[in-house]
Amino acid sequence: MQVLLGTLWLALACGSVHATLSKSDAKKAASKTLLEKTQFSGKPVHERGLVVTDLRAEDVVLEHRSYCSAKAHKRHFAGDILGYVTPWNRHGYDVAKIFGGKFTHIAPVWLQLKRHGREMFEVTGLDDVDQGWMRAVRKQAKGLRVVPRLRFEDWTYEDFQNVLDSEDEIEELSRTVVQVAKSQHFDGLVVEVWSQLLTQKHAGLIHLLTHMAEALHQARLLVFLVIPPAVAPGTNKLGMFTHKELEQLAPVLDGFSLMTYDYSTAQQAGPSAPLSWVRACVQVLDPRSRWRSKILLGLNFYGVDYSASRDTREPVIGARYIQTLKDHRPQMVWDSQAAEHFFEYKKSRGGRHVVFYPTLKSLQVRLELARELGVGLSIWELGQGLDYFYDLL
Repeated sequence: MQVLLGTLWLALACGSVHATLSKSDAKKAASKTLLEKTQFSGKPVHERGLVVTDLRAEDVVLEHRSYCSAKAHKRHFAGDILGYVTPWNRHGYDVAKIFGGKFTHIAPVWLQLKRHGREMFEVTGLDDVDQGWMRAVRKQAKGLRVVPRLRFEDWTYEDFQNVLDSEDEIEELSRTVVQVAKSQHFDGLVVEVWSQLLTQKHAGLIHLLTHMAEALHQARLLVFLVIPPAVAPGTNKLGMFTHKELEQLAPVLDGFSLMTYDYSTAQQAGPSAPLSWVRACVQVLDPRSRWRSKILLGLNFYGVDYSASRDTREPVIGARYIQTLKDHRPQMVWDSQAAEHFFEYKKSRGGRHVVFYPTLKSLQVRLELARELGVGLSIWELGQGLDYFYDLL
């Protein structure tokens, strides 16, 4: 994989590898608009021969909207599936309603927990809460749980120190969170805090999370924790959340949203989640397979566009990906080691780029890995993918 990407990156940086289209050729190519199906399909993507390594850009453009409506609520994956939706990407709200039966939990990215002083906590973001949408999602999929993400926001090191050293602070924090969750008719929360605190305070954080979980469970509410990868990207070193922390928190939490993506950097373009790394993150986190059903393997439904000339990377969501395929009609390349597709293209004034974005084949391989490892899934995020992805779930 490194040799393949290194060769590609050298080609991008140094210039012309492929022949350049003449102006007349470019006009002819631009005049042939790629077709897009707008109607549903009677068959899922497996039966239509679309889950392949030898992928063509025109096939992605043609088929990406055409999912199997007859099986939009039928599940193909036995484990838990948590899907994130965000207010800034409204398509995710529609996806949750259309394909709600494929998910066990939906996590709207709505809430922030702030500390204003001693025993003074506030949950913000309540203006984003959409009660009508929650009712609609639950009506479409019986048993689906709505568990919004709650992120500790604007906390200083002193805030953490003061709270973690005080039982009164922890109790007031837990009371505030439970009160909001109950008053807003949530089924629980997905807590994001682990990556914001230095490792020397993790013992105190475990105590806080344990107390929060007890309070939420007493109110018949669920609690999940967002955790960083157990193997730091690009290294063989342990990450910030390891087997030791899992053993302490798994008995008291309902699940862990494992962030197995964002592997590569702007300076070293490459895959978002190499398959061997994803596997290692689960096996290192839970080597004895005690808690696999509580681990939700992270799947990215977004991609990354790397610029060779500027050493930058930008996120790519479905609409931009499809437009790039239409504009440049690139050759899709399958990286068999990472189990991801990528392609290169050139902007008229912006130099050459490499794009990694999930495909039906790359997602299918990760679903098979999740089944093998006995874990669930967490998807970031539903509005960023292509509609026919959901045939796989």
